[in-house]
Amino acid sequence: MTDTSTLERAPQKSSIEHFDVIIVGAGISGVGGAYHLTQQRPGTRFVVLEALGDFGGTWRSHTYPGIRSDSDLYTFGYRFKPWVGPPIASAAEILKYMGEVIEDNDLGRHIRYGHRITTARWSSQDKLWSLEVTRSDGAVLRFTTNFLWMCQGYYRQLQGYTPQWPGMADYAGQIIHPQEWPEALDYKGKKVVVIGSGATAATLVPAIAGDCSHVTLLQRSPTYFVPGRNENDLANTLRELQIDETWIHEIVRRKALFDQEMFTHRAVAEPDAVKAELLEGVKAFLGEDFDIAKHFTPHYRPWRQRIAFVPDGDLFQGIASGKASVVTDEIERFTRTGLLLKSGEQLEADIIVTATGFNLNVLGDIDFAIDGKPLNFADTVTYRGMMFTGVPNMAWVFGYFRASWTLRADLIADFVCRLLSHMEAKGAKQVKVALRPEDKDMPLSGWIDPENFNPGYLMRGMHLLPKAGDKPEWRHTQDYWREKDDLPAIDLDEASFVYS
Repeated sequence: MTDTSTLERAPQKSSIEHFDVIIVGAGISGVGGAYHLTQQRPGTRFVVLEALGDFGGTWRSHTYPGIRSDSDLYTFGYRFKPWVGPPIASAAEILKYMGEVIEDNDLGRHIRYGHRITTARWSSQDKLWSLEVTRSDGAVLRFTTNFLWMCQGYYRQLQGYTPQWPGMADYAGQIIHPQEWPEALDYKGKKVVVIGSGATAATLVPAIAGDCSHVTLLQRSPTYFVPGRNENDLANTLRELQIDETWIHEIVRRKALFDQEMFTHRAVAEPDAVKAELLEGVKAFLGEDFDIAKHFTPHYRPWRQRIAFVPDGDLFQGIASGKASVVTDEIERFTRTGLLLKSGEQLEADIIVTATGFNLNVLGDIDFAIDGKPLNFADTVTYRGMMFTGVPNMAWVFGYFRASWTLRADLIADFVCRLLSHMEAKGAKQVKVALRPEDKDMPLSGWIDPENFNPGYLMRGMHLLPKAGDKPEWRHTQDYWREKDDLPAIDLDEASFVYS
């Protein structure tokens, strides 16, 4: 006799749904893409497939204490919706802002939550992507689409990167990665060590310092930080003058972008001066007697890795108050009660937090194939960091390292909408990018020059990313000020684009 309960629990294949465009992910990029499609291409039939149970991406999945932006919201926010809060915002404030975008523009009807794409197959004969999707209730659904817009980010949301140190199994306390923060974790009155030196560690330490008996920031090497007031004086002045918020958003946004560009230029042209200014900012909170040379002076020039803004210097205030401390050393091994460092120092800890980065995940754990051949993303060459040789009808959003991610998400949305309209006008069902005859012997290198930008997560995963050429068309330049003019001016009929 057949066990009907087993059949009822088994995933069921559904009929196929077709859309003109499928957007992968309802984070900051996917929600922005949905808005731009409705505004620039009304009538386009599209759906946003989101693996999580709600919108927000990083801001939904990361729940560690104090999570906040490390970019100002005048530039991290969308260009089309004014930001009216403090420059550095909490995850809750960012989710509220995104929720307003969804509600105000009736985007919710286009988003399907709990839909994880498992396979994506391109057919050159049908000129379609076929997707297999597992819904959160176990049902297996099928979709087809003319165009795939990848807005899923570039790292594994729910699983962080934790190095394997000797003795971890011997440790009697809890080891936690911020991306996997337990909802009911009790750190009150506990000794906590946070391993790491990036924006996550700098956010987490001051957020928990008041409740812990003590929190120690343990770093192998220092990072540059920019401490400052979490206020924008220009925005405050314009509000006093009762200027419209739309104008304030645009003016403050342009000023912030101008200042960022000047800072980036100076970091390369006069790195010693910029370094001195950054260290003076730290010294203002910690004083002359603190060993800033050891704990907050990196060995690389400014901007080779991302520089996090520390609102109101809260990390440094925590250290100055004695609630937190910083140790610069390497881990020899875990012990039963904490950590033994290579210097011989021992750190006692009830909880150890490994704020040690994330795992690159360039295609969202989706199994891709093109005409039956598995897609190895690393075998492709990128076109301006958003399309890839040999991959038809697909665009990928990869933002900026030195500027806000959303700046590029908006630019790529404009490009995708223009490309879709161009294909429609030409009667083309397929577009892909290809190296031109003059690019045949072009030297290829990794996705990004490590001399320019070299955080650990990128270096660990460089082999997963597409190749780059030595011409602007075949690189992700990371230069907003160039791309804001270059991307809208792309000639969609130039030889890099192949239509059929």
